[in-house]
Amino acid sequence: MGDVLVVPEAYGLGPIEVTAISGDEVEMVAPLTRSGFSVAGCSGGGGTSSNGGGGVTMKCGEGPAATINDAMSLKIAEIRKGAAVLRIGSAG
Repeated sequence: MGDVLVVPEAYGLGPIEVTAISGDEVEMVAPLTRSGFSVAGCSGGGGTSSNGGGGVTMKCGEGPAATINDAMSLKIAEIRKGAAVLRIGSAG
C-alpha cells in the first residue's frame, strides 16, 4: 500500500495513491487537476466519492476497465495477497 502512480496531466488527475487493498477491491485517492470528474464502468463494484479539497477516492474491483474523465483507462487486472496489478492508459 502507499504506492503512487503518476499519470499524464491530460487525464485530469494528479498522482494516484493506492490506500488499501481488501478482498476484491482496490481503494485509491488522487487530487483533481481540473474542474469536474467523471468515471464510467468501475467494474466489480466500488465507486467514487469526493475527497474534499479537490480530490477523489475510487474503489474498483477486478474486471473490465473503467474510463476516468473520458481520457484515462483504469483496469484492476489482478488482486492477490494484498497486492494488485493496475493497468493505466489512455481511453479509447
